[in-house]
Amino acid sequence: MSRRTVLDLRKKKADNERIVMVTAYDYTMARLVDAAGVDMVLVGDSLGMVVQGHTDTLPVTLDEMVYHTRCVSRGLKTAHLVADLPFMTYRNVDQAMASAARCLQEAAAQSVKLEGGVRMAPTIRALVEAGIPVVGHVGLTPQSVHAMGGFRVQGRTEEDAERVVADAVAVVEAGAFCVVLEAMPEDVAAEITSRVDVPTIGIGAGARCDGQVLVCNDLLGMDLSFQPKFARRYARLEETIVDAVGAYAREVREGAFPTAEHAYTRRGPRKLARLY
Repeated sequence: MSRRTVLDLRKKKADNERIVMVTAYDYTMARLVDAAGVDMVLVGDSLGMVVQGHTDTLPVTLDEMVYHTRCVSRGLKTAHLVADLPFMTYRNVDQAMASAARCLQEAAAQSVKLEGGVRMAPTIRALVEAGIPVVGHVGLTPQSVHAMGGFRVQGRTEEDAERVVADAVAVVEAGAFCVVLEAMPEDVAAEITSRVDVPTIGIGAGARCDGQVLVCNDLLGMDLSFQPKFARRYARLEETIVDAVGAYAREVREGAFPTAEHAYTRRGPRKLARLY
C-alpha cells in the first residue's frame, strides 16, 4: 500500500469517516503507529518538549525538524506524513517556501503544518499555489505561548470565539487541506467543522471534529507526571519501561544475565594461539 494522500483524507470527511493522527519523532515509533493503522503522522515541533526536554517548542530548529521527519518517513508505509514548520521559519513567503521545500525534498514529508489564522493566509496561499500541501493550526498555537500568556484555552468569550472561527475559515479559504483545532470549547470546534469543507483535527477541542490528534508519548503514558485534561492514556509505558530496565539491571548485577544461551561459540579448534 502507498501512503494516504491529501485526496484520501478529504474523502474521509466527505464519507463521514473519522481521521486518526498521532505524533512520532523517530523510525521505531513511526513503524509502530503505522502498523497500528493511523491515518496521519505528525512530526510535531512538540519534540522540543517530548524529546529534547524543553519547556516549550520555541528552541526547535528547521534542521532538527528535517532530521526527525527523515527518520519518521523511513518507518511509514501507509500513514500520511506531516512535518511542522518550527518557530521563526515562515516569517514571510520566501522563507516559508524554502522551509517547506526542505521538509518535502530532504525528509519525504507529504505536507507541512504551520500555526496562525488570518495573518498566515497569504503564506498558505503561496505554498499551496507552489504545490505544497498545508495543514493549518488555529486556536492555541504553542509557538505563540508567550504572546498568549501561556498554554491557554482559546475561544471562551464570544469575541474570542469569533476570532478563532475567522482564523480557521481564512486558513481553509487560503487552500489548507486540513486544519488542527487546539484547545478550544467544543461548540467552537463544532462550528468550524460545520463551516469548512476540509477535515478538522482536534486536540483539546472536543468530539465533534473530523478527527483527533494526540502526542504519542501522552497516549502511551510515557510520563505519568503529565496528564493534560484533553488526553487519555491507553497504556502506562513509563512503569513498563522502568520495571523492564530495572529487571535487566538487577540480573546484570546478580550475574543472572547473560547466561550460556546468550553467548557465542567458536567453530573449529578452541585453543588460542600464543601471542609471544
